[in-house]
Amino acid sequence: MPLFLASIGFGLVTASVLAMAAVGFTVQFGVTSVLNLAYASVMIACAYVAYLINQTGQSIWLAMVGAAVAGAVISLVINKYIYAPFQRRGTSPTAVVIVSLGMLLIIEYTVQAVEGAANVSYTMSQGPTYLFAGFDLTLVQLVIIGLSLVFMVGLHLLLRYTRFGKAMRATAADRTLARNCGIRTDRVVTLACLITGALCGVAGTVFAINSGSFGATSADLFLVLILAAVFLGGPGQPYGAMLGALVIGVATEVSAVFITSDYKYVTAFVILLVILAVRPRGLFNAGAIG
Repeated sequence: MPLFLASIGFGLVTASVLAMAAVGFTVQFGVTSVLNLAYASVMIACAYVAYLINQTGQSIWLAMVGAAVAGAVISLVINKYIYAPFQRRGTSPTAVVIVSLGMLLIIEYTVQAVEGAANVSYTMSQGPTYLFAGFDLTLVQLVIIGLSLVFMVGLHLLLRYTRFGKAMRATAADRTLARNCGIRTDRVVTLACLITGALCGVAGTVFAINSGSFGATSADLFLVLILAAVFLGGPGQPYGAMLGALVIGVATEVSAVFITSDYKYVTAFVILLVILAVRPRGLFNAGAIG
């Protein structure tokens, strides 16, 4: 039982990291209609930005702000100058996914060429360890969980109670109709890319913190977890992504304890295949942002 509770605790940390990544991914998909497989490579690029700032002696939490800014800029540039031109030419969604896969490789190997193939780590302390109710978590892990909760609540408030959130939901539901109703959809897409890109940067930093060390290709397998969480909840559904992240995060860590850690990504992939076979639109149904 203590081992099981410990795996649940680690699962909550993984779920927190995954929630930030999956929600940013799925909101970006809902607004742009691009299944952006390069999202994981942008996460790692932002993690390296945080690493460079951290190496100057700055706190990793301050460095995370720099990573968020980098994520916002990179995401905006990729969507505006890579994906959007292909979409305007009538390129099929499948072909755009292939383009995003190409962007993943370009970003990864550019980072590797600049920073090298060796893994790096942040200069930081994990803080004291707290034991309660069978959970054994460090201060940093608790901060990661707290950050995730803050971002999820913030996104909920943005979507439900702000004018921009309503415009974003309308744009995701039907961009042409939203434009005809007077919504400046291009501006909505731009701001949505900045917000989801910033979330990508934060997710990349906390992913690197949680991993301990990371390299240019470290997030490749994590992309499987992101896709599993997104498709479990329903593409384009942020609340579905939150639930999917919780299920996938806990399931992978529990399986790592009771099967082997080498197969925890296999567990996510199996869940992804089952969901695609049984309920391809996800638990919340794929579609416009809910």
